[in-house]
Amino acid sequence: MPGPLPPALPIRPLSLPFDLVIAAVAGALQTASYVYTEAWWLQLICAGWLAWRGVMTGTGRAAVLGWLFGTAWMATGTWWLFISMHRYGGLPGWMALLAVLALSGFLSVYLAAAMGAFSRWRFGKPGLDALLFAALWMLAELARGVIFTGFPWVTSGYAHVDGPLASLAPFVGVYGIGFMAALISAWAALSFAQARRRWVGAAVAVGVLVVTANTRAGFTTPTHTLSVTLLQGNIPQEEKFASDHLGAALEWHVKGLVSARSDLVIAPETAVPLLPQQLPDGFWDDLRKRFATGHTSALFGVPLGSEQTGYTNSAVGFAPGAKEDYRYAKHHLVPFGEFIPVGFKWFTQLMNIPLGDFNRGALNAPSFVVNGERIGPNICYEDLFGEELAARFSSPALAPTMFANISNIGWFGETIAVDQHLHISRMRSLEFERAMLRATNTGATVIIDHRGHVTQSLKPFTVGFLEGNVQGREGLTPFAWWACRYNLWPLALFGALVVAVFAGMRRRR
Repeated sequence: MPGPLPPALPIRPLSLPFDLVIAAVAGALQTASYVYTEAWWLQLICAGWLAWRGVMTGTGRAAVLGWLFGTAWMATGTWWLFISMHRYGGLPGWMALLAVLALSGFLSVYLAAAMGAFSRWRFGKPGLDALLFAALWMLAELARGVIFTGFPWVTSGYAHVDGPLASLAPFVGVYGIGFMAALISAWAALSFAQARRRWVGAAVAVGVLVVTANTRAGFTTPTHTLSVTLLQGNIPQEEKFASDHLGAALEWHVKGLVSARSDLVIAPETAVPLLPQQLPDGFWDDLRKRFATGHTSALFGVPLGSEQTGYTNSAVGFAPGAKEDYRYAKHHLVPFGEFIPVGFKWFTQLMNIPLGDFNRGALNAPSFVVNGERIGPNICYEDLFGEELAARFSSPALAPTMFANISNIGWFGETIAVDQHLHISRMRSLEFERAMLRATNTGATVIIDHRGHVTQSLKPFTVGFLEGNVQGREGLTPFAWWACRYNLWPLALFGALVVAVFAGMRRRR
C-alpha cells in the first residue's frame, strides 16, 4: 500500500456541487485567453486551480473535476460547431447542441484520466507534483491532438502566443509551451497550498516568465521579399455552393486574380468552387494563359479529381513560364466535413451540407516556387498540425521559405473561430520562424511575419484585397529539426517517462 502523503495546508473541504460548478467555470474561462491573447495569464490561473484541486481531493473526484473542466473548456472554445450543424446543416438545434457537448465530453476523457492519475501518484512536494501535473497535462493534450485524426483546437499553448512563453515556440512547439504553462502554474498553486515555503512556486513562475520573455531566438535568415495580394470574397456560406450564386462568386475571385499586379496573388479555399471540367469550355485554359507570361503567379483553392480517381480539396498554382500547373492536395482532412468516420454515416445524412469524401494528399508535399521563394500551402484546418507541416523540412534545400494558408471559416459565422484560427497560424510562424500568408473567405486575411506578428490585415467579414510585402526565410528552428524527424514522439516519451517514474516511486512508498 502507498504510504501517506505529507500534510497540505488545512483547507475546509469544498462541497461536491460547488466543486463541480467551479471546475466548469474555470474550464470555460480558459476560452477567453484563446481569443484575447493579452489575457494569457488567465490560462495559468485556471490550470493552477485544477492542479490545486487535484491534491486536495481523492482520485475519483479529481477525475470528475478534470472531465468537467475539460468539457467546459472544449464546449466554450468550439461552440461555433453548433452554427455549422444547425444553421447550415439543418440539424435540429437540440441535436446540434447535444453533438457539441458529446464531442466535448468525449475529448475530455483524456484530461479526466490525467487528473485521476495525478491525484493517485502525486508525491506531496510542490515542485515534483507540478512536474507530474505538467507531464500528464501534456500527454492529455497530445492524445486529444493525435488520436482519431486529432482535434487540437484550443490547445493550451495557443493562449500564450502573445505571452512570455511564446519565445519557447521555436524550441518545443505549442505542446511544449502547454507543458511549461502547466508546470509553472501548478508549482505556484501547489506551493501556496503548503504550510511552508508557499511563495517558492510563485517566485519560480515569475522567474521563468521573466527569462522566457527576454529570450530572443534567431535560427533563420532572410531570403527575398515578395509583393503579395490576398483576396477575401466574404461569400455567405449559404451562397457559396448554391447554383444561382456560383457565377457571381467565381467572377469576383477570377477578376481579383487576373487584376493583381504583385508577384503573387492568393485566393481562398474553394475560391473556384467547381471542378475544372465543370467550368465553361475554355475557361480553365484561358485562366492558365493569363499567368503564363508576365511576372505574377497565382495560387487558389479548387476541388480536383473525378468520380473514377476520387476527389481532393486542392490548391492550384499558375506561374509564368511553368511547364505544368502546381497542384497541392490537402493531407489532413476534417472529420465529418471531408471524410466520414466509420459508423457515422447516419449522422452526416441528417445534415444538408455538401460534405465530401476526399482523398488525402501527400504529407511531405512540394512547395510552390515563386521568384525563387518556396511557398508551402496548407488548407484551412491543416495549420493546426505543426508536426505535419514540419515534415516539409526534412530537406532544408527544399523546405518552405514561407507558408500560405487558404481557408473558409464561413461555416462558423461571425464567431471567435476567426480569432482562434488567426492565433493558431501565428503559432506556426513562431515555431518555424516563417511568414504565414492567410487568404480566407471571411477572415482573418492577414500577413504574419516570422516573429508571429500580424503586419497587415483586412477587417473580417468584409470584401477586399490585401496588398503587402512578405519576406522569406531559410534555416531550421530546433522544433522544425526534431519534429520533421521524430514527429511528436520526443514530447510523448518525455511525458510518459516522467509519469512512469512517479508511478514507480509511489508504488515503492
